[in-house]
Amino acid sequence: MSAHITSHFTLELTPQDFPAFQTLVCEIVASTSREPETLIYEYSVNSDHTVVHILERYHPDGVVSHIEETFAPYAERFLSMARITGLTVYGEPSAEIRKRLDGFGAVYMNPVAGFSR
Repeated sequence: MSAHITSHFTLELTPQDFPAFQTLVCEIVASTSREPETLIYEYSVNSDHTVVHILERYHPDGVVSHIEETFAPYAERFLSMARITGLTVYGEPSAEIRKRLDGFGAVYMNPVAGFSR
């Protein structure tokens, strides 16, 4: 089983906000790329720019620092353009991590079986 925390966010976006959102996301990705505990951090958008997915995978120690240090300076602008409509979290997050993710409406999926390489 994986010792990582993986999250999948679903966002709603207004198409006219997409150019500004994309610019902001590029800034966030550049900042996040410097986090040693972040393993995956990818944004994808549907063809009409109304739905965005974010796939994130962290070593457990990286989740809270990402939210509080890296993402925090961008949060207000980000949330003014995108509305979080779903968050699914995979793995076994600590109470501290859950406290941070609960604010985004997290649904937690408990590991049953599997592996990652």
